[in-house]
Amino acid sequence: MDFLLRPWHINDVQSLVQNANNFNIAKVMTDMFPHPYNEQDARNFIAMATKDDPVHIFAIDVDGRAVGGIGIHPQWDVNRKNAKLGYWLGEEYWGLGIITNAVKQIVDFAFGTYDITRVYARPFGNNIASQKVLQKAGFTLEAKIEKGIFKNNEFVDELIYAVRRKAV
Repeated sequence: MDFLLRPWHINDVQSLVQNANNFNIAKVMTDMFPHPYNEQDARNFIAMATKDDPVHIFAIDVDGRAVGGIGIHPQWDVNRKNAKLGYWLGEEYWGLGIITNAVKQIVDFAFGTYDITRVYARPFGNNIASQKVLQKAGFTLEAKIEKGIFKNNEFVDELIYAVRRKAV
């Protein structure tokens, strides 16, 4: 399915709420991703996602509607050669190859924009779909931290997947 990555804008509020207000998404996200997800949450998120230059948090747009989000977060201090990847997609769009291709695009953006050598993601151990996305996008499993995450009143494993800049 065709999609594009673009900056968020205030006109995305309704679509953002419609797609993000889903427990099946929130249950595998950090607690900063609220559930239920309301209009004020969407406004706050869009304000945060559009404040940096260059923009590094993008809407996943299908047919003019924001149906998910993806961001690359450069790290600092001794981790300054790394960037953390985060993403989510509205459930209606799962299984269509969108997120795998979006991950590939954002990794290219990250290596082309920032002085980094590694992009990593930290999916929950029970999020098999996200693990498969990362593997298809060329990431490898670097670590498993057993019971390192406490979400929804239970401990789950934290996985660390990464891809490194190819040597030139």
